[in-house]
Amino acid sequence: MSDMDPQHESPSAVSNRSMEIIVAAVTFALGALVISDSLRLGIGWGDEGPKAGYFPFYIGLIICIGSVVNAVLASLNRKAGSFVSTAQLKDVMRALVPMVLFVGLIGFLGLYVAGAVYIAFFMRWIGKYSWPKVAGVSLGTTIAFFVVFDLWFKVPLVKGPLEALLGLN
Repeated sequence: MSDMDPQHESPSAVSNRSMEIIVAAVTFALGALVISDSLRLGIGWGDEGPKAGYFPFYIGLIICIGSVVNAVLASLNRKAGSFVSTAQLKDVMRALVPMVLFVGLIGFLGLYVAGAVYIAFFMRWIGKYSWPKVAGVSLGTTIAFFVVFDLWFKVPLVKGPLEALLGLN
């Protein structure tokens, strides 16, 4: 997008400042988790040297301090640019949402059927391919995966009700 005219770019969906603060909060939470577990293990010095939580405690403390510093610096930054524009975020969501649905469908339909649906959906929706090409590629890819993994390599992948109906379990 850097070569586009700034007047034609879509507005910012998320600023760099917001993302830096969010990342600082997540890393702070991870550091706090490390500190918490280190306290459970013991952070002192025992008869044989440092206890199990000694070094992780200080690592967690450094992570928390760094996170606070990053959050403060991000809050003070008045020139924070756009992390992602609405158009870019829309493109990411066009890929992410179907991918999440695909992963969710694997448990119900099996990998092969879910994969065929996923490939067909993307070819038709994003690529605008004709139905014969969509059917050929999605079914051909799924059959090829079945042959390679299940038959040749003997690595059974997750199967669903269609494979059970066809006796391919």
